[in-house]
Amino acid sequence: MEEDIWLPTRLTWKKEHLQLTQAIKDLVFSISRLYSSTTTTTTTTTTGGDYDESSSSSSSSRTDIVARVKDFLRMIPRGNKRKSMDHLEIFELCGAPSALVLLLDSPIKDNKEIGEESIRLFLNPEIGVLPRTTQLQCASIVLFFCIALRERVDNEHLYYSCRETLGSLLKSMGSFAKTLRYFDREEASCLIEALYPFVLELSHKVIQGLELIGESSLSTVSTCFRLSFESDIREFTLFSHHLRKAIEDHVRSKGQSLPLCLEDNFESHPCYLDTIEMFHITFSRLVATIYECMRSMSKYVNADVPWEFNIGWSYYLSVLKELNNISKLYQGAEEILSSNMRSYQYLLDILVMHSKRSDDHRWLLELKNVIDFESRRRWMIKMMFPEVKDDNEKLHKMLIDRSQLLAESFEHIAHANPESLRNGLFMEFQNEVATACPSDRRRFFPNPAKVDPRHLSYFGFCGRLIALALMHKVHVGITFDRVFFLQLAGEVISLEDIRDADPCLYKSCKKILEMDADFMDSDAMGLTFVKEIEEFGSRKIVELCPGGDTMVVNSKNREEYVHLLIQYCFVKSMSEKRRLHKIFFRRLELKDLDGMLLGSDKAICVKDWQAHTVYDDYTETDEQIRWFWKVVEGMSVEQQRELLFFWTSVKYLPVDGFSGLPSPLYIYKTSGSHYRLPSSHTCFYRLSLPHYPSLAVTQQHLFRICQEHVGCSFGFM
Repeated sequence: MEEDIWLPTRLTWKKEHLQLTQAIKDLVFSISRLYSSTTTTTTTTTTGGDYDESSSSSSSSRTDIVARVKDFLRMIPRGNKRKSMDHLEIFELCGAPSALVLLLDSPIKDNKEIGEESIRLFLNPEIGVLPRTTQLQCASIVLFFCIALRERVDNEHLYYSCRETLGSLLKSMGSFAKTLRYFDREEASCLIEALYPFVLELSHKVIQGLELIGESSLSTVSTCFRLSFESDIREFTLFSHHLRKAIEDHVRSKGQSLPLCLEDNFESHPCYLDTIEMFHITFSRLVATIYECMRSMSKYVNADVPWEFNIGWSYYLSVLKELNNISKLYQGAEEILSSNMRSYQYLLDILVMHSKRSDDHRWLLELKNVIDFESRRRWMIKMMFPEVKDDNEKLHKMLIDRSQLLAESFEHIAHANPESLRNGLFMEFQNEVATACPSDRRRFFPNPAKVDPRHLSYFGFCGRLIALALMHKVHVGITFDRVFFLQLAGEVISLEDIRDADPCLYKSCKKILEMDADFMDSDAMGLTFVKEIEEFGSRKIVELCPGGDTMVVNSKNREEYVHLLIQYCFVKSMSEKRRLHKIFFRRLELKDLDGMLLGSDKAICVKDWQAHTVYDDYTETDEQIRWFWKVVEGMSVEQQRELLFFWTSVKYLPVDGFSGLPSPLYIYKTSGSHYRLPSSHTCFYRLSLPHYPSLAVTQQHLFRICQEHVGCSFGFM
């Protein structure tokens, strides 16, 4: 019987393999007999062998076939991947998967159920039958079931289960090399041909869902649709991801690189596969559909009536994310996609604003000018920090002596439990009548840039202050040096990067690189690969590389010397001082971080200030208001900042000016003597302005509160 089926040599010489082959062939024969008993009297099996009917007639019951499939699965060796793969390969070569699918074509209901129950044994891991750790090695069999069932309308639910299982197995495989082994494919091109039909099929479902969302409000669509559509997007993204990896591997194996140019006779390209062209067509159809949806969204948002966010729109970013990944395969596709996205920037800003904290939109940060600064800021805060909890019972409370601001701030924040800082802050200043509102986190942020850098313990404190400032949207008036930013991101620091950070070192290194080669080789400078440093009051020599004290710097190694010197000064010497998340900073633009911490460094625009000010019991044509703005216009930039700080406790405006503040500013008319100074309620951006009799009196009192020691009070005068 062994000659009926061809097996690779490595699978035929072991006794256990021969026994296994016989058992599987008996199973296939029983299945064929069960099927043919309802269609024909032939006893010829799918393997071509003839068997004695009497010896197998009792083996054709439902329980017997399902039990024998379970027995086979139990026989798969545990803990030995090679042996288990051999067992499963014999199962395939003997035609067992085909025989199980054949039962689904039987006109007898019981036979169909036998086939489905047996197939589902490969889909649902079961302790004692098919452990999850072994199921991964059944990927090739599950793929066969998917291909065989794809066009069978009467087995739609079984097919979806097979496809879902296949996706789950793909997700668990790790590297692409492992994926090829699990599917028993030697070349990526074979896997490309196998995976593309699933991508095409799922893309049709995604397009249908997008069109439904674009044409109607999701409030008219059932929850069942939303759950189904989310599943379709997840599956499409998963299969597309592995198809992309297969294409990337295929291109590398041909000695080529991405992106691929589909023009100029692509059929003659070494990487040509019609599936790769078809994948690009699928990509283009999805792009056209998503932008039609964006146009529909634009009409809705731009209408002259109030609108509510449609929950269906939130799926657009998930689809765009995968389209962005696919675009990297094809020349020009990435530029076209990002250009179209920029044309709908304000819609993307809306989508980001309504996205969930758990959504991963880091890819948007890599695209230039696709979303605005506020959207980038909002998402980066979501990515880096947990949500701020405004629970008054759990506020982190601090009593601060203003004269000891730095020391007491350090004690309250540096040693606090991080969880308590996430609940919000409440602070009071000793011997001051006013306290900060629990919801107003702007008052309390001493400038970390003024901390003595020699005290290492203050670095953690500075980090916490910066984190609190980012979490609570407070502009603290500092920026990160470019070199420090590159350190945080774990990037390589070049000579040009240190130009501003250390001008002296920059000039010295520049001279070394530009010196005459003969002069460098004469050892006239006496340089070796060492660095002299001062540590705790004493000086010592540090080698830049092993044996550096004996390596003379010359014209051939001077570039390496400069590189090692820079890395030591700006990387190694700082390694103990930074424990921050590199991934966050790699996704960040320095200008964005500066905007989040510093805010706008431009002069305050008084007209913008006026446009965002509301009056109570005053009008903008009243003399007092006209005098007020005339005085403000005549102030220096610093005086204007002090006035703004006194009024709102905001000294540095957001990047987008007054429109970036959470509230307009207010000027209230207050009664009382005109000798009284203005007062403010910074929590509410409210300035109480007495009814002054003249421009001169208005100027005198406003200039008085612009003095730094007055402006730094809490705003009550």
